[in-house]
Amino acid sequence: MAESPTIAVVGASSVDPRTRRLAREVGRELGTRGATLICGGLGGVMEGAAQGAYEAGAQTVGILPGYDRRAANRFIRVPIATGLGEARNLIVVASAQAVVALKGEGGTLSEIGFALKLGRPVVALDAWGEIEGVHHAHSPPEAAELALALAKNRRA
Repeated sequence: MAESPTIAVVGASSVDPRTRRLAREVGRELGTRGATLICGGLGGVMEGAAQGAYEAGAQTVGILPGYDRRAANRFIRVPIATGLGEARNLIVVASAQAVVALKGEGGTLSEIGFALKLGRPVVALDAWGEIEGVHHAHSPPEAAELALALAKNRRA
């Protein structure tokens, strides 16, 4: 049985409705394509992406900053409580074969940096146009397709 690709979706924990909609659409696109979604497990982009993947029947994994598994948003099927705070960002991207990044702040930027350092491809949607080495997508379907294609190319 082939392993499903694991794709991280990262972005701000507090977002405008448009960004949340984009995150949900990315999650749904990944889910319908058979991917496992991994994220930080909380609100904003994380919740939007998890909701889309969950609604598509996909596995959703949340790498939580604290020790309470109940802190995960309601669309996370597998909550992992780390107690690591923002350091969990490394676990999120290290556990993925590719990363889709939406609007965010310092935490999102750290995830992009970790991903690039670890050789994980990063696909940006509606953000992060100035970072060298980041691939860019113009729509949720394009972001999902590109992330999955890049993940496939790096799987052993």
